[in-house]
Amino acid sequence: MSQLLYEKRDGIAYVTLNRPEKMNALTPEMIIRLTEVWEDAASDDTLRVVVVTGAGTRAFSSGGDLDSLIPIMMRTRAPRDEWEDRLAGDRAALYRALLRNSDFFKPVIAAVNGPAWAGGMELLLATDIRIAAPHTTLSLTEVRRGLIAGGGSLARIARQIPWAHAMEIALVGDSIDAERALQFGMINQIVASEDLASATEELARRISLGAPIALAKTKEAILRSSGRPFEEAFAIETECTKANARTEDAKEGPRAFMEKREPNFQGR
Repeated sequence: MSQLLYEKRDGIAYVTLNRPEKMNALTPEMIIRLTEVWEDAASDDTLRVVVVTGAGTRAFSSGGDLDSLIPIMMRTRAPRDEWEDRLAGDRAALYRALLRNSDFFKPVIAAVNGPAWAGGMELLLATDIRIAAPHTTLSLTEVRRGLIAGGGSLARIARQIPWAHAMEIALVGDSIDAERALQFGMINQIVASEDLASATEELARRISLGAPIALAKTKEAILRSSGRPFEEAFAIETECTKANARTEDAKEGPRAFMEKREPNFQGR
């Protein structure tokens, strides 16, 4: 079976890291498949939101697999199969898989079903909204392996939570539990493990009530304006507003409201 599952239903894409016996540790196959998933989801006008989770109940992802992903990325041995060979020929695929330097503007929800460590936390930080099970723990352990969390985390984390908390997580390498992650603002809510899938799907469906282009342009404006001076940020916001205003959905929404009916958004 594939180490990464990808399914689309009713405007929602479901992405599952599928190595539950290995705590969903990331392999070259999973990295290559993730790049393909993001490319497909970005080009599919019927999709409004993506849900990412791990298979089973042990972990969201424990990070990069030490036997396959790390040796290929560190160039410490030759590839042993097709997936390792593809990653060896395109190591930047790791960054695309973690949405680093990305223009992926569709909303992404993480259903965090347990530990998200190292590369697993890097993937988590690339998502927009996070719902976690009570046994979730988060950590960037790279410094304890002589590495750094260079998959986007060092640029993202201090923009998402206060400086002192970000530095503690990045420099100490200890795990924080779900309650502390909630206090930091790293996750949105904690729900019982048995309710995680339904709570995440309910949120995804609420998001999918929005017009596809309006959702994407909203995320684009927030991402592109982050950290910029107000003048530049407002210019980006105006650019996205104007682009959305030219869509058919921007006309359909107000018209449906006036006619007291549900809008029929077409993503154009």
